[in-house]
Amino acid sequence: MNKQILFIRSLALAFIFLLAIKGGYAQNPDESYKPQSGQAGKDVVWVPTPQELVDAMLEMAKVTPADYVIDLGSGDGRLVITAAKRGAKAMGIEYNPDLVEFARRSAREEGVSARAAFKNADLFESDFSDATVLTLFLLSSINLKLRPIILDMKPGTRVVSNNFGMDDWKPDQTKQLTELNLDWSTAHLWIVPAKVNGVWKLANGEINFVQEFQNITGTMTVGKTTMKLSGALEGNKISFNAGGTEYTGTVNGDTITGTRTKGGSWRATR
Repeated sequence: MNKQILFIRSLALAFIFLLAIKGGYAQNPDESYKPQSGQAGKDVVWVPTPQELVDAMLEMAKVTPADYVIDLGSGDGRLVITAAKRGAKAMGIEYNPDLVEFARRSAREEGVSARAAFKNADLFESDFSDATVLTLFLLSSINLKLRPIILDMKPGTRVVSNNFGMDDWKPDQTKQLTELNLDWSTAHLWIVPAKVNGVWKLANGEINFVQEFQNITGTMTVGKTTMKLSGALEGNKISFNAGGTEYTGTVNGDTITGTRTKGGSWRATR
């Protein structure tokens, strides 16, 4: 019986060893690995973001300890680590496992592992909907593929991209660090807008918003008078002019409440 048990144990150990060498178990990471600028990746080559631009991107997004920052294609982890140093909770999603391990080591060395996490995954198969700040250094074509997902995120989510845009969704803010004299010296900020397109009912009329990302046009009808309107959204904050009156308000699902310059409050529902 003892020989049989020893034989079974030997087989089990051999099986575990085979799994390990085939990658079935986590292997010791290569601690000598250092990423090289321009190395190939799944969708883009990896190029590090200058630290000055990392700082500018987080400044544009007004990152605070209350934020959850997610970096898509996090590379060597410098943006995630910098966000963690500002007190934010941060996570990087990176396809290259060597870069993930390198970033984890860097986070440990910087003393921010408790707030900086890294996930080895495909960003197109990942859920990043909980982010309050989303950062990108991808390509315009990839940003465009991500755009429908981003526009479904919570209104007010701040999105910052290193250099590359979102096609006809124009940024709310752009900053160029010309003093860097580098190819990668521009940051773009978008704030995910609430969705208001369509007809909203007023106590004595209606509003028909035509929304194009953060910009709104349309008409407001009060009684028998119809006026054109134009304005903008910043997250769930809305402002527009109709008939010479400025309207401001907050979008909360299917209700908008606010004030107007000619006195009184206004409310719209759909």
